[in-house]
Amino acid sequence: MSPRKRDDQASTTATNAWRRARQAAAQVRPAAAQVKPHAKSTGAAARRRVRRTRAWAAPRVERTGQILQDSVAPKVSALLSSAARRLEPPKPRHPHWRKLAGISLITAAASAAAAAVLVRNRRKPDVTTSAAEANADDVAPAAEISDRQEMASTSADAGVNGQVRTT
Repeated sequence: MSPRKRDDQASTTATNAWRRARQAAAQVRPAAAQVKPHAKSTGAAARRRVRRTRAWAAPRVERTGQILQDSVAPKVSALLSSAARRLEPPKPRHPHWRKLAGISLITAAASAAAAAVLVRNRRKPDVTTSAAEANADDVAPAAEISDRQEMASTSADAGVNGQVRTT
């Protein structure tokens, strides 16, 4: 077949298809005109029905959501929490001796500081005493110490092994 003959056949087939489509449309127009008012009222009825159905379903869906939230959601939440705990890797162990050593070091330093303050406060002389009273107090204990030594030497006997016995 020649290319020109093929083109003629294609255009003839297309023209015939258009002609048949126009005839079908012409036959459908009167039927469509009769159905058009019914389609409008049916569309309005369908819109009313959809609105009524939505108004009916909304409270039920709301209540179902509340029930799911109160009963199912806690169970799902607990399930997810337990799964998360199982998935979490174990925490690394830290040596606790470092913390104990630090606490004991701080405690020892604090007690040493407190002892130093107490020793320093004991060594300070009273500011209210006069110098003469301070000298008199220093002489009296020295005299008492020499008296004690004399008494110990008079009443003590030295044994063979060098130990001193008092009677």
